[in-house]
Amino acid sequence: MISNTILELLHQYGYLIFYFAFSLGPFGIPIPNEITIISGAILNHTGVINSWITYFCILSGLLTAITFAYFAGKVFGTKIKHRFQHHKHFVKAELMLNKNEKGAISIGLFIPIVRYVLPLVIGLSGVRYRQFALIAYSSAVLWTMTYFIAGIYFGGPILATLQLLHF
Repeated sequence: MISNTILELLHQYGYLIFYFAFSLGPFGIPIPNEITIISGAILNHTGVINSWITYFCILSGLLTAITFAYFAGKVFGTKIKHRFQHHKHFVKAELMLNKNEKGAISIGLFIPIVRYVLPLVIGLSGVRYRQFALIAYSSAVLWTMTYFIAGIYFGGPILATLQLLHF
């Protein structure tokens, strides 16, 4: 079960596993963010880990990743655009941004993979950091809180169902 894997990683690396899972997400961490955050919340629900430390590591990891992507877009924009302009996730993020800049920034964080590509596109598009940070960081708080709270409140039934299914 995913929670067992996360428990093993917790024993080896501590709470930083949540930080690394989110901050290194754009670089191919094989566990989807949604699974990681809900598993962390379920482990919190069972009393295994501390919710505040877990949530702080998750949020700070996500903020690190999107900030890094934004500045990578600012600094390496033309090289990145030339290299990825035909990649489907890059094209999707760029279309979202062109359609509705502020909406794209906030909604993009709720879409897997796009949440890491969109800040890169935003950085290369010339959006000021202040505007990016205000919208993206508040959206990141909303996204992480939504999943974390859902995992806490529905963690018991989810865990019971997974145990019945022998995951």
